[in-house]
Amino acid sequence: MNHKSPDDQSLERALRSSGSDTLRQPQNEIYFRVVLIGLLLNIVSAILFISLVNRPVYDDVYNMLDVRTYAADGLSAKALLSQRNAPGPASFLWMAVGARLLPGNELRGARVAVLGSWILLVVGMLLGARYSKFPAAWYASLLALVVFPHSVESTATALTEGPSLLFALLGVLAWIESASSSKPTRNTYVLAMLGGLSMGIAVTCRQYFLALLPAAAIFAIYQWRRTGTREDFRWAGSILVSFLLAAVPVLLLLFVWKNISSPAVASGSSYDNAWKASVGLNLSRPLIVALYTALYLVPLTFPVMLRLKNSRRLIALPIAILGGVSIAYFSPLFLQPGPLNSFIQFSSRVLHGATVLLALAAAIALYNAAAVVFLLWDQRQALLSCPPVIFSLFVVLFFIAEQIGVGGNLPFYDRYVLQLAPFLGIIAFFALPRLTPARLLALAALSVLSHIMLWRFAFAS
Repeated sequence: MNHKSPDDQSLERALRSSGSDTLRQPQNEIYFRVVLIGLLLNIVSAILFISLVNRPVYDDVYNMLDVRTYAADGLSAKALLSQRNAPGPASFLWMAVGARLLPGNELRGARVAVLGSWILLVVGMLLGARYSKFPAAWYASLLALVVFPHSVESTATALTEGPSLLFALLGVLAWIESASSSKPTRNTYVLAMLGGLSMGIAVTCRQYFLALLPAAAIFAIYQWRRTGTREDFRWAGSILVSFLLAAVPVLLLLFVWKNISSPAVASGSSYDNAWKASVGLNLSRPLIVALYTALYLVPLTFPVMLRLKNSRRLIALPIAILGGVSIAYFSPLFLQPGPLNSFIQFSSRVLHGATVLLALAAAIALYNAAAVVFLLWDQRQALLSCPPVIFSLFVVLFFIAEQIGVGGNLPFYDRYVLQLAPFLGIIAFFALPRLTPARLLALAALSVLSHIMLWRFAFAS
């Protein structure tokens, strides 16, 4: 991974000449330090919470049902068919290991296992970045992840995001390092195998990571067309085998469940018969997910709104205004469970406050998203030479698109955007590499919000 071919060296020169400083060492050091500070704060907060709050909070009540099942029965067809929660089984199996290590306190054991997955994730990504051709991209992914709202509560409670992100991000890092290499070697072949298998396991942790597989397929086609690898059968063979390995855990799960979700969730018998999720047609859900993705992109990229040229403002403003008004008009559809919904409902104490605030938030999000698109278009030459950014764009697009197949009535909790956070971070810090004081303040505010969202459970009755 540390060896750079002539093509890789020319890629770095192209990035530097493009005006983007994402590969400059001082910037990487700043990213590294901020990631380290954020991780340490999250770990300390999580350890204190796990030690002091020894009762189920949030989704602990539901998730521990499956953790106990897998702790007792292991990975078996019986345990898989009896699963009650919507996410895949791999995250519950991960937590079940912790529960078995602390049989007298299964909840604390599961939480410790989740905390361990986050530590392994960040340490693994930091180590991988040191030997990567694209260190700044992986630092940026962690930077967005450790400060993202819901990150701390997903570190300290029995939620499935930690194990799923562990397999997803380490798999993506390994696979991109292999797929972007123009000269396949034994090391890149191994990375492709491990990366493909890890991404497949991530899908069995949380099915939304299914977006990784078509993103990888489109990226592989792009890489094959733009480089000299089309005549190298070793490169094509390693990519093909990596896809086969990624498909194995997914196909095995589909074989047992006969669906993308467990039988209990698909039939609606879980969650007190309140929620149902299965493969179906849902035309509104991609719009909802696109909005929340745009909203969470704002604190990562807000300076870009000030850089729009007048001609482009004439395009972005009508989109933002019309979109904001339309979203506010259909507010019952777009307001999903989460902090934004809570804040909007709180503002409803003022006459029409909720409607006005939602329209304003949506307009800002759409305007910022348009500004980011324009900036990425201006940087397209550098972008097309930076595999992690291309892959991240594909992941975001497929994550939004795949929502059209989510049937049932299970809402889109804005916590689910946490799965996109690393890829939004890669895109955001490629477009705007510099960490200005204003951006650091925004990241700090996100981190504070994340800790508040965890510790509110400690004081809830």
